[in-house]
Amino acid sequence: MLRARHHKMKLRCLCACFGVLTLLLGTSSRVAGHGPKETPDPPRADHPAAYRGGMVTPPLPKPKFTLTDTSNAPYDLWSSTGGYVTLLFFGYTHCPNECPLQMFNIASALDKVPTGVAEQIKVVFVTTDPTRDSAKVVRSWLDNFDQRFIGLTGNEAAIEGAERATAIFLAAKAIPVNGDSEVVHAAFVVAYSKDNLAHLIYPSGTTEEDWEHDLPYLVNEDWRSQ
Repeated sequence: MLRARHHKMKLRCLCACFGVLTLLLGTSSRVAGHGPKETPDPPRADHPAAYRGGMVTPPLPKPKFTLTDTSNAPYDLWSSTGGYVTLLFFGYTHCPNECPLQMFNIASALDKVPTGVAEQIKVVFVTTDPTRDSAKVVRSWLDNFDQRFIGLTGNEAAIEGAERATAIFLAAKAIPVNGDSEVVHAAFVVAYSKDNLAHLIYPSGTTEEDWEHDLPYLVNEDWRSQ
């Protein structure tokens, strides 16, 4: 029963993810280093396939919203992430598979890239289940992956506003299975570059190796020159 439930939930997340990808994609497809590594130059605009994420055409502007972080302080996404590569993900701590997998793969990749790269990246997790995901719950869950991950919560109206501002579909409660409520939500990470635009998104199934490959590119990318 448990395996069937997880399989059903995974299919929901995958369907939701690819449904939004169809709308967004254009024609083209813990924080410590382990010694010095050379950072590669970003892929050229005429060779976007060098990125493992999906190119977005036109790019998505970074949303402007304020939620509550895990220290119960207001967190303005726009002003707090300026000058950083920002990986934004909407999910929930009771998610059986996609959410922990995305967080684990990003955390593992950040542990492998050079320290100078990791320091230029902010990972922001926004709960889609504010009833159960208090600031304390979110902080405890994120610390399983990386203590530098930023967790945000708020009331349902605030979360919905953040989803709308990000231009993703609104999360929805699913019929409870064995009394454990599930949430159908976008299962991809939106990657905002330092120009405050998301030129790439990373769907469910993005691996640790994919992140390790792309993060140095994203940090050194200058889309204005392309």
